[in-house]
Amino acid sequence: MSESAMNPESLDMGTAQLEARNVLDISVIRTLSKRADFPAYLQFFIHFSVIAGSGLLIWLAMPQWYLMIPPMLVMGFAYVTMFAPMHECVHRTAFNSRLPNEIFGWIAGLLSFYNFTYYRYYHTWHHRYTQDPEKDPELMTPKPATFFQYLVELTGIPFWFYRPVMFLKLASGKASDYPFVPEKARRNITLSAIAQLAVYLTVFAIGIFVWPPIFFFWFVPAILAQPFLRAILLAEHTGCSNEENGLTNTRTTLTNTPIKLLMWNMPFHTEHHLYPSIPFYRLPAAHQELKEKLAHLAPSYIAANKEIVEGFSTHKTEASQ
Repeated sequence: MSESAMNPESLDMGTAQLEARNVLDISVIRTLSKRADFPAYLQFFIHFSVIAGSGLLIWLAMPQWYLMIPPMLVMGFAYVTMFAPMHECVHRTAFNSRLPNEIFGWIAGLLSFYNFTYYRYYHTWHHRYTQDPEKDPELMTPKPATFFQYLVELTGIPFWFYRPVMFLKLASGKASDYPFVPEKARRNITLSAIAQLAVYLTVFAIGIFVWPPIFFFWFVPAILAQPFLRAILLAEHTGCSNEENGLTNTRTTLTNTPIKLLMWNMPFHTEHHLYPSIPFYRLPAAHQELKEKLAHLAPSYIAANKEIVEGFSTHKTEASQ
């Protein structure tokens, strides 16, 4: 694989030669890959409106904590699903223009507790080496192999434990520990992580010394809603094949409109993995072209996670034989 093919600046992220990419005609891919700014601005407006609206409900419900929980769950889901627009901006397919991708991507990463600058390189390797146990960065931390491990993953505890460790590592200039981070990117990643940590520490200090309720408008909602994001992300590849074939190593999950909206159509995940150059608002059209060819198509996230859990007992039975 050439250096240019693995360049995160490339919209296909080095996946152009992977198996099953030729399932769609190149003319269809080019049509679906056309980008525009307006859909992303509209989508961000909706996403931020959900945060603002649920924040208002939390404010009105204070100090009755039990009345605060429903809007905090809504707000938290809007925060954790900011992962989706960050991911879209990493691909530079959210906006047609480069600068909005950089600005909104960093903000979305901040709100969802991901580092946008680092994630671009992490995610490039994930696309090029999807489900490769040796090279896929998503497999640096093993996926759950038992029901107990699955439940632990769903709690979000491993996520929250790893976040401070990762941010401190990146902020201290140790991005070189990751093989997918090129030398030229290390300084920018360090500066980005320092800036992000500064924001978190500032908000935390405000909550401790100035206005404790601030925690109810970011950190607490994100903690409450993290299990929903874990269930969504687990469905993307868990239980799929470990080969290069994009039709078999990724799962598309059909779901309701609110989840598709806040996840920026990422439930159409096989479509996205096959053709990363297709922007989020054209993924439903890509699904219509590909749906008959998908190896893993779940009717809902409940069904997808049920399939994952049932796979644990299947593997256990096979191992005992």
